[in-house]
Amino acid sequence: MLEPVTNPVLIFAIAMAIFLIAPIIMRKLRIPGIIGLIFAGVIVGPNGIGILDRDPTIVLLGTVGLLYIIFIAGLEIDLEGFKKYRKRSLTFGFLSFNLPFILGCIAILYYGYPLAAAILLGSLLGSHTLLAYPIASRLGVAKNKSVTMAVGGSIITDTLALLILAVVAGSTQDALTVEFWLTLLLSMAIYVAAIFLIIPIIAKFFFRSYGSEGTLEFVFVMTVLFVSAYFATVAGLEPIIGAFLAGLALNRFIFEQSPLMNRIKFIGNAIFIPFFLLSVGMLMDLRVLFLDPNAWIIASLVITLVIAGKFGAAWITKKIYRYSNEELWLMFGLTIPQAAATLAATLVGFDLGLFDKATVNAVIVMILVTCMIGPYLVEKYARRLVLKESQMPYEPTNAPQRVMIPIANPHTLESLMDLAFIVRESTSESLYTLSVARSSDEDSSSQVVEAEKLLGHAVQYAAGAEVPIHMLTRVDPNIATGIVRAIEDTRITNVVIGWNGKLSTPQKIFGGVLDQLLERTSQMVLVSKLEQPLNTTKRIVILIPSGFDHKIGFYEPIKVAKRMANQIGATIAVYVMKDEVQPYQKGFQKVKPDAQVTITKLESWHEWNEEYLPKLKKDDIVIVFSARRGTIAWHPQLELLPRVLANATSKSFIMVYPTEENKVSSRGTRGLDVPKTFLSNKSYD
Repeated sequence: MLEPVTNPVLIFAIAMAIFLIAPIIMRKLRIPGIIGLIFAGVIVGPNGIGILDRDPTIVLLGTVGLLYIIFIAGLEIDLEGFKKYRKRSLTFGFLSFNLPFILGCIAILYYGYPLAAAILLGSLLGSHTLLAYPIASRLGVAKNKSVTMAVGGSIITDTLALLILAVVAGSTQDALTVEFWLTLLLSMAIYVAAIFLIIPIIAKFFFRSYGSEGTLEFVFVMTVLFVSAYFATVAGLEPIIGAFLAGLALNRFIFEQSPLMNRIKFIGNAIFIPFFLLSVGMLMDLRVLFLDPNAWIIASLVITLVIAGKFGAAWITKKIYRYSNEELWLMFGLTIPQAAATLAATLVGFDLGLFDKATVNAVIVMILVTCMIGPYLVEKYARRLVLKESQMPYEPTNAPQRVMIPIANPHTLESLMDLAFIVRESTSESLYTLSVARSSDEDSSSQVVEAEKLLGHAVQYAAGAEVPIHMLTRVDPNIATGIVRAIEDTRITNVVIGWNGKLSTPQKIFGGVLDQLLERTSQMVLVSKLEQPLNTTKRIVILIPSGFDHKIGFYEPIKVAKRMANQIGATIAVYVMKDEVQPYQKGFQKVKPDAQVTITKLESWHEWNEEYLPKLKKDDIVIVFSARRGTIAWHPQLELLPRVLANATSKSFIMVYPTEENKVSSRGTRGLDVPKTFLSNKSYD
């Protein structure tokens, strides 16, 4: 065995080399890279060749990695799906804990362990760590109902396991008094209430005040994560519970496809999570296994029990809720890895004298085996599930999209980009950013330079979210014509554009550029005026004119609204104007993802203006399902709404003009004379 490296620079260099080489080797062998990092820990650790020691630095970074995994699971969990399937999560969580727990207690008691040791060992078999969750997230199945249920069930299993750990530890010290139970339950209640009451208030204030500063955003999120994890220990819980609750509390404030979420995942996947996997591998002591045959017997027993219990829970859940075979194996793969609560219970049991060294090493063997089985199964069956879903019948709501963002105002650029990230499908092509310079101006070349600088800022912002961008620059005497030409040339399906709220007498709705754009296009156009960050929105208010359900683009704005609500955790309040609500109820039920929706019928526009408009709150955003003049569902009130909403309490709104039949080619309008008032006014952002 070699002497462990003590130079901090060399330690970090060796770790980085392992993080680089191990996944590459595993990829060649078609094995998940996570497994390679665990094996690397076994080889280079203190019980292997001894290059690296499991010193406080490795333990610290490994603990951060564990908290990161649980935190990201809380961030990415589909809250509406979790609410919808909460009974399933509870059912699965109790099955996933109790089956291994009961099997473990009976078998360990039969093997000759005392009752306290049998209960503790059974409880650690019931817990699980979401070690393979990053694989499910990377493959795009994080919001599948089986994954959502497994994530929800993990908080049940880990909480029960850690509560039993506290009770067993208390029983060995004769501390199971009434005061012990009251203190534990009261501290837990206060802690959970504080997490879900205080963190959202602080987060809303922070993102409104400093939402455009990327570094501060990341530091704020990290502060919330680790402060929450620490106070979990103060409340008598494990840090992983605090990390998960912190993720849930921040869930609605961090978009799935945002630069902030990308930074969080990048740092975790590149540094902290690999350190956790490396530290798990370092726990393995092969010498004890060879010197003490009893360790192999216990290891075989606990591995068999945990596999039987976890698979049994997944199989029963599959039968109850009629899940597919792929979802069965996905649930099993996510819930079989043992690491977090298992390690905590094992070390406490060893310190209390309940476990001997052979038992500790047997549990570590189980951790190693389950941490290899879980990622392999998730990688394999998540890919099958993705392929299966991609072969489902085509639906209009799943059509690929090309999104364009015409940009003129640097102050509204980031809010428009955030909206475009939501509109854009994760599998769609790049976003297209456009800036148009007027060729009639004396110094149009300088305008082109300024336009390219603005587009460069857009590219930089999108790069933080790993969203590819195509920069487009046009020079045209008419800005609207330049936008229309760009739409035609790049076959754009959706346009996200801002409005500055300024009006003048000759203008009809928004202003010259936007009015012309709506008249000369048939694509879906979202005209937005956003006065606050989207992630601080609590409620989306949707206003739908009569007859909108007959439009060919009926489902498009519903999908945009539900995607927005799902990502920011907002509720949806729909107001239908003088129309039957049944078609709209069916439309909102048909379109994914899940969101909490209420639909109300209004008898007149006057009722909206007098009763509901004054009740808008500052953290509301209004989405109007509008219509172009002369098309189905058009009403004169739709042209007055932008100036009315610009002065409302919330001041944030989006006018959505869905896809229309392409009756008039925009190419036929290029030679039309345009009034000078339109040319001289740049009303879009």
